Amino acid sequence: MQVVETKSEGLSRAYAMTLPASELAEKMNEKLVAARAEVQMKGFRKGKAPLPLLKKMFGKSLLGEIVQESVDGAVREHFEQTGDRPALQPDIKITNEDFDEGDDLQVELAYDKLPDVPTPDFAAITLDKPVATVEDAAIQEALESLAKNAKAFEPRDEGGYIENGDQATIDFVGRVDGEAFEGGSGEDFPLEIGSGSFIPGFEEQLNGAKVGDVRDVTVTFPADYQAEHLAGKEAVFTCTIKGIGYPVDSAIDDAMAEKFGAENLEDLKGQIREKLEAEYGVASRALVKRKLLDALDEAVSFDLPPALLEIEANQIAHQLWHEEHPEVQGHDHGDIETTDEHRKLAERRVRLGLLLAETGSANDIQVSENEIVQAIVRQAQQMNVPPKAFFDYVQQNEQAMQQIRAPLFEDKVVDYILELATVTETEVSKDELQAQLEALDAEEEAVSA
Repeated sequence: MQVVETKSEGLSRAYAMTLPASELAEKMNEKLVAARAEVQMKGFRKGKAPLPLLKKMFGKSLLGEIVQESVDGAVREHFEQTGDRPALQPDIKITNEDFDEGDDLQVELAYDKLPDVPTPDFAAITLDKPVATVEDAAIQEALESLAKNAKAFEPRDEGGYIENGDQATIDFVGRVDGEAFEGGSGEDFPLEIGSGSFIPGFEEQLNGAKVGDVRDVTVTFPADYQAEHLAGKEAVFTCTIKGIGYPVDSAIDDAMAEKFGAENLEDLKGQIREKLEAEYGVASRALVKRKLLDALDEAVSFDLPPALLEIEANQIAHQLWHEEHPEVQGHDHGDIETTDEHRKLAERRVRLGLLLAETGSANDIQVSENEIVQAIVRQAQQMNVPPKAFFDYVQQNEQAMQQIRAPLFEDKVVDYILELATVTETEVSKDELQAQLEALDAEEEAVSA
């Protein structure tokens, strides 16, 4: 095989490869000999058919197989000899389109190779990690919030009228063009005024009504209403007020705790503390991880594969465009232009991605099957889908599996580096921790804008 380098620019490589006809012919002969042992041809004993006759019968069908195997072998041999690692699937083309048996095979191989990634001195990295302790005041604040969510409604005094926030118990009958419609009636329905549970404009028209009053509420169904026969139509609901209750926060006691599945108030406080500690921990982790990535981004500099940069920049631009146009669900839109900011962000992501990947590989950092299963179960719970069905989907979808595995691998590599770096914990308040996290989110949004 003859190989001539035709391009060497940065990390981009291209080669013209010539696979001699003699090598292809030798492979053809090997396949014919191997096949002859199993061929029973009329006029010949099994395994004794002449090779020229076999070639005449099967040569054309074998040629494509030989070409594919020869090209694959030549490319594999090239990477073994050069040590290059392609950043993406190499571009392989047969350049003599009129190739036929007896011709040399001309192949063009092009790819961007992965760079040599320098290993920074992780021990020289110093980071500040803000941490917050769960204070009693934070637990009390959470309890008060739960008390509001567990509010009850006490009957208003006789003669009292509906105010925003009250719960009105009503009977109602809805009519369109004077005719009652299916699903438009109800009895003893508890409606919290101001909750937005009913059609826009419905609840406000009940304000000021008293027990025993009968009111006609006129509303227009939204144009995109799920029941198409009602969409965009005006309806009149005749409402009879049967009861009015005003909101009262639940007392913070054992009874309230039981409503939220706790044994008693002390148990609920313990659950809240654990949850807040976990939330604070996630926030601290996000902040120190961002500081680490910033430090790594400054610590290393190396060439990046152009093809990877282009793909990443396009993905960033596409993602941000959809965030700005949430009404567009599909991808049947025009081209999205990538900007310098998209490319700058892509450079950071690709550089850090390659650095973390190299660090993980060099230190044999792996994601276990058990960790993947746990992540799949968590995601299924978040998506409210059956874990078994989601697991089967991920197992059969390589892209979905990679989306599960990649963040797990990244976090394990980050943990490895953090163990080597000098990390100093600084005590901050809950509000300070939240402010730093919001500043980080704002910064990321500004970079992505």
